[in-house]
Amino acid sequence: MGSRATAEILQPELMTLEQWADLDEDEPGELMDGRLVEEEAPTTLHEAVVSWLIEVLRAWARPRGGWVFGSEHKLAVSAQRGRKPDVCMYAPGTRLRGRDALSRIPPVVAIEVLSQRPRDVRRDRMEKALEYARFGVRWYWLVDPNAQLVELYELGSDGHYVHVLPASQGKVSVEGLEGLELDLDALWAEVAPLMDDEETGAERGER
Repeated sequence: MGSRATAEILQPELMTLEQWADLDEDEPGELMDGRLVEEEAPTTLHEAVVSWLIEVLRAWARPRGGWVFGSEHKLAVSAQRGRKPDVCMYAPGTRLRGRDALSRIPPVVAIEVLSQRPRDVRRDRMEKALEYARFGVRWYWLVDPNAQLVELYELGSDGHYVHVLPASQGKVSVEGLEGLELDLDALWAEVAPLMDDEETGAERGER
């Protein structure tokens, strides 16, 4: 009940995970308790961060037989809930079927890039954290480009995420994913021109 209050219901009629998976690719929304609800509206800065993450993760995963997907990859996180993380990566050797529109296999990493809307932050920090943990996603990463902060959470033996590392600069290595390194200085340098434009617009009173 509380989770639904954080997102606008796009379609009041109940639908199954399979019906959600079969929606047209340009039909937005995630599935919450059988109802289609709004998803985050990404900004240019958000998409630049997503693009960088996909590029870095793919460079690590593909030579090892892993897979990396963007925000249209649908996960069946429970019987009545479906999510589309901004980025997710499957461990090397994971067998996926190319014709499937919905994955019931948990990725090894799910990533959400935070926006500035409070309800989106709540959804990513609270609702999705619980759902991904129950689904069995080993690593959950939160990336806040406005604060220039990356937070890594690892699934503990009790089925809950443990806050392993907050970092804002330097290179971050991920335990269990040997050779995977996030160069945060390179990330912030990549998106810096977009941040400069945002700050300049704010000074002019632009939205």
